[in-house]
Amino acid sequence: MAVVTRFAPSPTGWLHLGHAHAALFAQRAARASGGRFLLRIEDIDTGRCRPEFEAAIYEDLAWLGLDWEKPVRRQSEHMAEYAAAVAQLEDMGLISPCFCTRAAIKAEIERAADAPQGPDGPIYPGICRTLAQDERARRIASGESYALRLDMARAAARAGRLTWTDRGRGTVIAAPEKFGDVVLARKDTPTSYHLAVTLDDATQGVTLVTRGEDLAPATDIHRLLQALLGLPTPEYHHHRLITDAAGKRLAKRDRASTLRDLREAGHSPDEVRRMALP
Repeated sequence: MAVVTRFAPSPTGWLHLGHAHAALFAQRAARASGGRFLLRIEDIDTGRCRPEFEAAIYEDLAWLGLDWEKPVRRQSEHMAEYAAAVAQLEDMGLISPCFCTRAAIKAEIERAADAPQGPDGPIYPGICRTLAQDERARRIASGESYALRLDMARAAARAGRLTWTDRGRGTVIAAPEKFGDVVLARKDTPTSYHLAVTLDDATQGVTLVTRGEDLAPATDIHRLLQALLGLPTPEYHHHRLITDAAGKRLAKRDRASTLRDLREAGHSPDEVRRMALP
């Protein structure tokens, strides 16, 4: 059966070998089934995304020999869709505003000796979850900053038992509760990574999500959002991560083996493809 895959980088730095691996892996999976390979630009982080990095994404991928369907979906052009999804969850009574600063959350966690831990660290302790509706409205009207959090306990109870399929691990039972009340949007940004990618994959008809194994735990959240919003559930394949000689995962902030550096050093596209995906 033909599959639809995607590569979805953020234009916050130069692409490196790890990105090349992810893009080539996704394209290979699509080609193996006679399917389609899509490119998506995940540019909701307006403070870090830059147009020169987006232009470099197209340049580097084309140099590698990749091609993709047009037009490219850019998340910044679809904020109204994400806001509508948040409103849908609000209508279900599953969203609540959180006015806590990071410092306030940290202090509350430190006061609790046995604060539960999730995959990303200590779980949000629910400080604002029980605020009265009139107080929430008053604080929003006053201009306070806030995040919109998913009431995880209610959401998980509503969705019931959920599973998702990973091509490397088989059937996985979703356990989104381990993340606590995740942030799905903020006052000035109507979406988060979790909400945007879930909605994008459904909108674009992606049937096989290929991405690094570091993102496997986040799939539990995405599976929950799919159930709540009535979206289809794709298959997943979480591939290995490319690391440096010391075994450290490649990252943009480390200027690790960028594709443009490799190109300027005289490496050919074939050589870089073999480095990225032997």
